[in-house]
Amino acid sequence: MRRPDTARDQPVRSDDLVDEASTARATIDERGIVTGWSEGARRLLGHPDTAVVGRPASRLLADGAAGDLPGLPERLTRWSGELTLRHRDGRPLRVGLLARRRATADGGAEWLLVSPLDRTAPAAADDELIRASFFQGPCTMAVFDTRLLLRWANADLEGTLDLGQDEMRGLRISEIVADTRGAEIERLARQVLETGLPQYLSLPPSHGKAAWSSSLAPLRGDDGRVLGVILSGHDVTVQYETQRRLARLNEASVRIGSTLDIVRTAQELTDVAAPEFADFAVVDLLPSIHPGGDEPPPGPVPGTLVLRRVAAQSALEGKPDTVIALGELAVYPEHSPAAECLAAGRGVLTKVTPETIARWEQGDPARAARLREFGFHSTIAVPLRARGTTLGVAAFARHRRPEPFEEDDLLLAEEITARAAVCIDNAHRYTRQRAAALALQRSLLPRTLPRHAAVETACRYLPAGSRAGVGGDWFDVIPLSGARVALVVGDVVGHGFQASAAMGRLRTAVRTLADVELPPDELLTHLDDLVNRLSAETEGEPGADAARAAGDVGATCLYAVYDPVSRRCTLARAGHPPPLLTRPDGTAEYLDLPSGPPLGLGSLPFESREVELEEGSLLSLYTNGLIQAPDRDVDEAVDTLRTVLSRPAGSLDDLCGTVLSTLVPGGRPADDVALLVARTRALDASQVATWDLPADPAVVARARKHATGQLLAWGLDEAVFTTELVVSELVTNAIRHAQGPIQLRLIHDRALICEVSDGSNTAPHLRRARVFDEGGRGLLLVAQLARSWGTRHGPAGKTIWAEQSLPGPAG
Repeated sequence: MRRPDTARDQPVRSDDLVDEASTARATIDERGIVTGWSEGARRLLGHPDTAVVGRPASRLLADGAAGDLPGLPERLTRWSGELTLRHRDGRPLRVGLLARRRATADGGAEWLLVSPLDRTAPAAADDELIRASFFQGPCTMAVFDTRLLLRWANADLEGTLDLGQDEMRGLRISEIVADTRGAEIERLARQVLETGLPQYLSLPPSHGKAAWSSSLAPLRGDDGRVLGVILSGHDVTVQYETQRRLARLNEASVRIGSTLDIVRTAQELTDVAAPEFADFAVVDLLPSIHPGGDEPPPGPVPGTLVLRRVAAQSALEGKPDTVIALGELAVYPEHSPAAECLAAGRGVLTKVTPETIARWEQGDPARAARLREFGFHSTIAVPLRARGTTLGVAAFARHRRPEPFEEDDLLLAEEITARAAVCIDNAHRYTRQRAAALALQRSLLPRTLPRHAAVETACRYLPAGSRAGVGGDWFDVIPLSGARVALVVGDVVGHGFQASAAMGRLRTAVRTLADVELPPDELLTHLDDLVNRLSAETEGEPGADAARAAGDVGATCLYAVYDPVSRRCTLARAGHPPPLLTRPDGTAEYLDLPSGPPLGLGSLPFESREVELEEGSLLSLYTNGLIQAPDRDVDEAVDTLRTVLSRPAGSLDDLCGTVLSTLVPGGRPADDVALLVARTRALDASQVATWDLPADPAVVARARKHATGQLLAWGLDEAVFTTELVVSELVTNAIRHAQGPIQLRLIHDRALICEVSDGSNTAPHLRRARVFDEGGRGLLLVAQLARSWGTRHGPAGKTIWAEQSLPGPAG
């Protein structure tokens, strides 16, 4: 029999139990003045608060007690010990104190001193507290003797095992819990007895049982001898299931959508779901969803449905629990879960009962018989919807595991299915308008890459070789200020004319955002916002299907910025494959960049990483079409790419050709391939001059002098006059309108670059000065004298730069 519960029917007010005067409390400010005095303090020392508050605390010390005070450094926040205080009647009183430093409401600090008035030895009533804390504790607890026989069990363990303490006493844990869990706990308990050290165990749920985090520790007597073992456990089922769901969602993000093939994407969805999430999973699509098919219908699809089975997966080998073969059409009556979820436009969770099977049997006796045969007890049906259109249904069922689906499982199924739906819809659109898309693609990609002092570049682009249509892969090389360069590779999810149009929008957006000098992670964040905004702008517009398809996009992107002065490269990616770095000695490795979400998901952060590159390093950026193909293992392709790029090559063009001939031997990839390789260069220290300047107007002349001397040393006599004016205006603006530190930097490259950095984040702007204005013409003068100028912001402020053309090649 289980031990009866203790009485808990009478609530107790804390005010009725807590005696505020049972503790002596006082507060002392930083000057040593008493600022607070409790009733308990009055009981302890006899002084009323009127006689103590506002007076030095040192007056409460008995003669000679000051020597007991420790030195209290500023960093000390707590002290405990005994002091001899003076009672009101004059006698000394030895008092144990606990002092704690704490902040006050006005931003200052004070010391809180407390001392119990009843510091008695343990009493008999404490034994009742100890017993209650064990038997009524919030976690499962049990005590075993040295023979590992149970002696005590608390109420939580009794409830967990549905056995009373008397029923379990004298049994081993392996006899009480007669499965692998009990044997594992007993094994660890033996280790505790043998080693005297605590042991820890995490038990995942199985057969409907909870997940537990348990610990076992030795119980020792006063002489140190081990008397037994105590077991404590916490039910962590909620945390465990949350982690499992997040892991499944992450796995789905990685595995679903590896290609732009409808059937394979649907199969990837079922493979992710079964057997880890469900015992049986299928994907049924509308008959129009196939290569070259019509546009799927928008919104919910009510009534009886005809769907085509495209993917299935089962926990049972051979999938004996399936009724419909792959490729076959099936009719779903309107009261079936598939029809109900498509009509409602949301997921439907169904508990399979004899009544529901009888209702389904009227329209589909074969399926009803299979439900009875395998014991299906819980199902989830989720509509496959993307960009406002309905593609089909994903269904999940359980018959082997006893626990039914719950609402959290429905949410997970909807999230995974939503991602798969986007991939399936992209694959469907991939079959449309190949010729127009290819022409648009070619017109939007750069015909030639710009020459740049920071990198030597080469590129290749191969459209998909199938009849489905080209995708939205793109690449770019964007010159930036300060002799830096941006390298971009992206891939719009989807194919055909819409993907190419979306690619053009994103490429233009990247160039615009790069011109604003945003860091890579911020640029991807703005690009993600743009993708979501484009989707929202076209959503719901009547008669604008093409515009909506072009704007409603998802994409991946890799953005890198290389600085030849510092030889540092900052990179960030949004769901894109990581770049490959080949060092001058031939070693090649994939850069471990934070894997940001694809563009278009929204509300998820991007992170960047900075790496230092040796001069002559090779950075290879590519799209997933280079390493992913239906007939090739991705890991093998990744290794092959690393091997090819680690070999020496005559030129970067030759290297690109070797990569494509090795990984795409037929020249007809399953997906578009974009490849961009860049060999880094470094600016010599003699090409860069930097001066730190004080925020003093008198320093402007010195800045001009520094610049003039450096230009003469570089042999740029003709640029002296213009540079002096630019330096004067930029340094003067920094001194007048910004704050320190101020730095002047000249870079001698194919052009002459003048930069002035300050600690302000306020961006300058051109304005038209009036006739009698004394200022306001500086930036206008800089804009007239320089070939280009602009501002970039950094963590410590901003940099205004101006670039001048040189009469001949740099260096």
